[in-house]
Amino acid sequence: MVDNPFAALGLDKAIGLRWTLRDIQARRIKLSPVSDEDLRLLTELELVEVREEGPVLTQAGIAVLNG
Repeated sequence: MVDNPFAALGLDKAIGLRWTLRDIQARRIKLSPVSDEDLRLLTELELVEVREEGPVLTQAGIAVLNG
């Protein structure tokens, strides 16, 4: 099982970030834009990396959603 990278965050923030990961994975960020703060946090947690085409999940980000 994957360690919870959101353990130190509040429940509402953790739930919101999981939904953000799902939105990034499904490429729904035009409909549901990612806030700069959330993108920064997800990047620091190494769950997302920013590429030319926009944010994409890392292997760790995929593992969080599948775990």
